[in-house]
Amino acid sequence: MKTIDFSKIFLNNPFSDCDLLIVSGEHSGDQHAAELVKDLQNSNSSFRIASLGGPELKKCVSHFLGDLTPLSVVGLVEVLRHYWTFKVLFEKLLSWIKINQPRHILLVDYPGFNLRLAEALYNKKLSKKGGGAIFIHYYIAPQVWAWKSKRRFAMAKFLDSIAVILPFESMYFADTSLPTTFVGHPFIKKFNQSFKYRLIWNPNSPIGILPGSREASIRRIFPTLLRGIRRWRYDNIDNQNREFIVLYPNEAIHRILKQILENFPDLEAQFHHVSNYQKKVFLSAVLTSSGTLSLECALSGIPGTIIYKTNPLTYWIGKKLVKISHLGLANIISEKVLYPELIQEEAFPENISKQLNRSLKFSKSPQLWNDQVEDLRKKLTGYPSMTASQWLESAINNNKP
Repeated sequence: MKTIDFSKIFLNNPFSDCDLLIVSGEHSGDQHAAELVKDLQNSNSSFRIASLGGPELKKCVSHFLGDLTPLSVVGLVEVLRHYWTFKVLFEKLLSWIKINQPRHILLVDYPGFNLRLAEALYNKKLSKKGGGAIFIHYYIAPQVWAWKSKRRFAMAKFLDSIAVILPFESMYFADTSLPTTFVGHPFIKKFNQSFKYRLIWNPNSPIGILPGSREASIRRIFPTLLRGIRRWRYDNIDNQNREFIVLYPNEAIHRILKQILENFPDLEAQFHHVSNYQKKVFLSAVLTSSGTLSLECALSGIPGTIIYKTNPLTYWIGKKLVKISHLGLANIISEKVLYPELIQEEAFPENISKQLNRSLKFSKSPQLWNDQVEDLRKKLTGYPSMTASQWLESAINNNKP
């Protein structure tokens, strides 16, 4: 990951009379935040919105501060490696907020950064709860049910409200003073509105390769996937011409994927690169990292396997802290193994080949898979009291100066 110079972004981008600042650092959070903004705009709201986010937010807000998604990293080792970049960014953002005084701030996912920002705004007496004038809201809650559960009390101290997207999350904040609203998962919202799936299962289509959106993770996971595919082609001699689609979030990641693939010349001809933002992608099965796309694939009815590799120290620390038995959200929510998980040393070529064959076998009995997917959709749906945009619009309108 290259060092990013944020030194000029905030100082040269004043934005007076700002109703809302959105801060989102993940590619998935950027997409969900952009959908929320579009919903606000469709409700004829006239909020003046600034954002520090990603390419999707840039398209729909009136004032864009910069792209934060290149700094999407996970794990202690990865964060420490980019400590000074984060420090410079953090201080510049605090300075911009102090000068421009947005009335509300919406923090979207990205808890390692965003919760520290909420605390800093409190300590500097800029936030409402810290004695200032800015209301702080959070959308897509940190997974307190998985690890660091005591964070919820600090969140109640620093935040004015929070919106959760999983039906069971509200109960984890019930013993705090933090107003918590279940607004439904963004994917299910699309399904309920007869959204035509972006990722579509078709048994005769290429196999999807989804190595993630973070550079450090991709450099570990993508070569592992390619070695597994090479083994699968060896084990299945009749499938030498089977094609693969690699999904990528942006051009920087696209370049990295192509560089890695050059080390596997025997596979290059069968691989096609497709942007995450393609409107329709037909896939027969997927090999995916454990990110948000794995849940979207499962909800779209595409069989698959999760492959996860990270820095050994990060993994060791995670094993000590995390309280859940699975990494994939589809597995956690459904309480069963929809997507087998090959983690760290388990992600070797023979295992990947075996699980890919398992996924492709669902083509012969699609109803069995569809029944499991329908159960997942039901568990994820719940009964939200309002949408994310309604929750935020209400919070802004009810807290006007």
